[in-house]
This record gives sequence, C-alpha cells and structure tokens, in this order.
Amino acid sequence: MNKLEGKIALVTGGTSGIGLATAKRFVAEGAYVFITGRRQTELDAAVEAIGKNVTGVQSDVSNLADLSRLFATIKQEQGHLDVVFANAGIGEIAPLGKITEEHFDKTFNINVKGLLFTVQKALPLLPEGASIILNASITSVKGTPAFSVYSATKAAVRSFARNWTLDLKERKIRINAISPGVVPTPGYDHLGLSDEQLQEFVDSQASTIPLGRVGTPDEIAKAVVFLACDDSSFVNGIELFVDGGMAQI
Repeated sequence: MNKLEGKIALVTGGTSGIGLATAKRFVAEGAYVFITGRRQTELDAAVEAIGKNVTGVQSDVSNLADLSRLFATIKQEQGHLDVVFANAGIGEIAPLGKITEEHFDKTFNINVKGLLFTVQKALPLLPEGASIILNASITSVKGTPAFSVYSATKAAVRSFARNWTLDLKERKIRINAISPGVVPTPGYDHLGLSDEQLQEFVDSQASTIPLGRVGTPDEIAKAVVFLACDDSSFVNGIELFVDGGMAQI
C-alpha cells in the first residue's frame, strides 16, 4: 500500500527544486497535493509535470491574504489537510557590512513570517495526528560566509519545530524539521553568482561532504515522505539532517 494513500497534502514553494520533487513523491505515494508558487507560469508548468492529483494555487507565503485564500481553496475542495510541508524559502548572499534592510526583510518575511503563518492558518484544517514538516537547513548549525541572515531564518525554523511540538501535543500533531545539505536547485540561481562561480561553489562544497557529492532534490523528498507518513509515527520535534554527513563531522 502507498505510504500516503488517501492523504491530502500541501507543499508551499512547490514549483521547482525540493518542493516539486516532494510533490511528485507525495502523489506517487497516493496523496492529493496542493502546491503553491508566486509565478503562475511556473505554477502551471509544475502542475503539468506532476500530472495528476494536484492543484496549483498562486500565492506568496509572505502575504497573509494570499495564505487565507489558499486555505479557503483547500477547505472548499478537500475539506482538510493531513500533511503540510512548509517548504517555501529564499536565500541570497550578503556579507556582514553589506546587509541591507531590504535583504533582511525579504528573507525573514518569506522564510520565517511566511512559514509561521502557513502553519498557523493550516491548523483549523488539520485533524488529530497530522504531520507538519518544516524545511530548515544545515545552516541552522553551520556557519557559512555571507549567509548569516538566511542562516538565522533557518535557526528560527528549527526553533519553531521544538516549540510547536509542545503547543500541539494535545492534538497529537507531529512537527519535524528537515535540514538539507548542499542540494543544487533552481533556487541557487538567485544567489547572485555567475554560472562559473556557482559551479565552483558546488564543487568546493562537495569536497567537504563525507559521501563526496552534493545531494539531489529527490533525495530530500524521500526523507520528507518518511516524516509525512506513519513510518515516522514516533518521530516528533526533530531536525533530520539529509546532508551526506556534512554537518555531522
């Protein structure tokens, strides 16, 4: 039997990278999936790529009105949610001394505010025993040059998992954080690096990973499926590193 048979799931930021790979995995495991994205063209392409049992809802997680419309749509179409993968996030490079207010606000609005209100607004649709997965990062525990604001947002995400586990214990809703390592996705295109610089970065990172390579979005997606399904029924409040060992040594 499929691990998510009959489940209703939401993947924010589901148009590319880890979000899209996870949405595909969820559908393959029997779930019906709602995905979000800020750009309609990319959203339509993702829905087509997933192929079945999927609805795309254009929304920006940092916009609370968009989130209210998203959950109204889910309630109208399916009535409830069993799984939430709060995945939407951005990362841009800015070393200390060159951090702007715009950079700070944009990163925290999407990665922290957006994730918080995604989960909070989902609560009325979640039955007892639902699963919430927050997309954090190994930067929650490792220093990275010029990445302090992004890293701080991911440390906040990790903290949310711990605290919300207690807030929701009466409802037996599990909340876990997944922390990918270096996983090249289209999101890397927004780091402000040239193609050559980006390849140099990826190669340099691979050399520090015990498995000797970077990860793939589908490898992260498989771990998210584990946290979403009953295989992890006694896993709660953790940070699951899927990083090839990079942050473990």
